[in-house]
Amino acid sequence: MSYIDGFVLAVPTANRETFREHAETAGHVFKEYGALKVMECWGDDVPDGEVTSFPMAVKRKEDETVVFGWIIWPSQAVRDEAMPKVMEDSRLQMDANPMPFDGKRMIYGGFTPVVDL
Repeated sequence: MSYIDGFVLAVPTANRETFREHAETAGHVFKEYGALKVMECWGDDVPDGEVTSFPMAVKRKEDETVVFGWIIWPSQAVRDEAMPKVMEDSRLQMDANPMPFDGKRMIYGGFTPVVDL
């Protein structure tokens, strides 16, 4: 059974290309350690909510865009084994590939699929 890591974050809109390059590098690293697919999506129809919303969840500022993404793994075991290696990989260290967003406002988690059509 596959396993999904999902995340939502706010990226300064001016950093779109820098973010894309950062995410592409990270995506290659995740795939080298076993991820099947890495998807990062730039928000273009992400409305503000009254009670809750993606923008509210990440405390999006006026000059930021919401990004939604996910990583598909073959299993939770593969993900759990890979994640420490990914986090220690030199290509993802702050001096080599600084995050072009505020990582403190990133929301993420691991999910077991219940519907896969």
